Amino acid sequence: MKSLLKAKIMFPTRGIGSRLTGLALSHLSKFHVFATPGNSFICVDYACSLCLQQLCHPSSLKCLLCRVKPEVLKRVGQAITTLPESFKPHRAVKKIFEQRAAMIESGEGIDWAVAEALAFAALIVEGNHVRLSGQDVERGTFSHRHSVVHDQETGAKYCPLDHVVMNQNEELFTVSNSSLSEFAVLGFELGYSMENPNSLVLWEAQFGDFSNGAQVMFDQFLSSGEAKWLRQTGLVVLLPHGYDGQGPEHSSSRLERFLQMSDDNPFVIPEMDPTLRKQIQECNWQVVNVTTPANYFHVLRRQIHRDFRKPLIVTAPKNLLRHKECKSNLSEFDDVEGHPGFDKQGTRFKRLIKDRNDHKEVEEGINRLVLCSGKVYYELDDERKKSERSDVAICRVEQLSPFPYDLIQRELKRYPNAEIVWCQEEPMNMGAYSYISPRLYSAMKTLGRGTFEDIKYVGRAPSAATATGFLTVHVQEQSELVKKALQPELIKFP
Repeated sequence: MKSLLKAKIMFPTRGIGSRLTGLALSHLSKFHVFATPGNSFICVDYACSLCLQQLCHPSSLKCLLCRVKPEVLKRVGQAITTLPESFKPHRAVKKIFEQRAAMIESGEGIDWAVAEALAFAALIVEGNHVRLSGQDVERGTFSHRHSVVHDQETGAKYCPLDHVVMNQNEELFTVSNSSLSEFAVLGFELGYSMENPNSLVLWEAQFGDFSNGAQVMFDQFLSSGEAKWLRQTGLVVLLPHGYDGQGPEHSSSRLERFLQMSDDNPFVIPEMDPTLRKQIQECNWQVVNVTTPANYFHVLRRQIHRDFRKPLIVTAPKNLLRHKECKSNLSEFDDVEGHPGFDKQGTRFKRLIKDRNDHKEVEEGINRLVLCSGKVYYELDDERKKSERSDVAICRVEQLSPFPYDLIQRELKRYPNAEIVWCQEEPMNMGAYSYISPRLYSAMKTLGRGTFEDIKYVGRAPSAATATGFLTVHVQEQSELVKKALQPELIKFP
């Protein structure tokens, strides 16, 4: 397992000698060579794209898959939900681990924390290093992660992710509570991720707006480092975000800032090849607002199972961590198709999640298409059920940047008679609206679906503050915007 720590691309040694160039041979000291029973392989650190181009034809490459076999998921799931018999955890923590074990055993109701732990564990099994830092990340700000637990009698610590495989190298997983110095910690993790491109490196803010303290790092380095210095990084930034009535300092991750720094042209639809490689490679970073544990699992694994690196900004959830509807089946994580619970959109990261109802390729009876992102989806879906609005479709844009033009156009074609609405929790001058609207119009324009004014806005009014400080006002605002998105009457522009 140690020998796989940096390895990603595997080349059979038989017959490859003539294809190894002088460049590769001169750098073998930087490569990681190992042997497997019955087969000999040379493993190459794929951070150097030039070496890969020189070694051999892509058809000779044997790459690890992003999806995970069911038996591996079960095995690592049992490992991360089991504590030693002699260990005495807090009774509340013990109950959490028992519930997690039941999720793995049944294959149903996988929550956010378990999905994250499964992603980490599956990467560790494949020999990847996973590193997580930030304020209170061991427990999790919202007491959801519990990656390190404490014996209530002896004070001893136990980290389940250090015991995923037999005789595991303790360096394969690192979790570290850091100080409230976002600038310094994010800068360190950025440098670490560049020096270790085969590691999944994550930094989590205690609340999304705490990233304000590291704004220089985002502006000068993370968003523009590749453009200025040709340095790639796969750093993952987790920014808890969501309007729950906690006030202006604990609601918003300032999503609009990250989208504003995205460098794609809103009026030019890029080449959307089947692998989407070109679109992602030409952008400066990725911004996602995922709404299911399975999608979170896949977006983390996608970071490692590429032969290039891009930063990933995740507007992480808060109340979705325990939301009764925010669950996934284990079948949405594995590599087997067609079995019970299998998601019809496949086991991969979904840039857009289509309406939960089993709509046909063309649904002329749908009168409104509501596009949204993040936790507001669950409130919209709940209101739709209450109001029995079967003529409304709700689609979730999980990857905001780079914009999923192809999937947006697919849904526009599916609902040819639908009024088009963008719904968000944030004020109009914040959130994704300013980023989404011109790109949505570009997608509509190519299909002849109207003008910019045909994009209806539902959300909070423009505001200097990210959110109100009064819980009663928050509840009223949230209720009004959800009801407006589902109202029977046409929605007025904007």
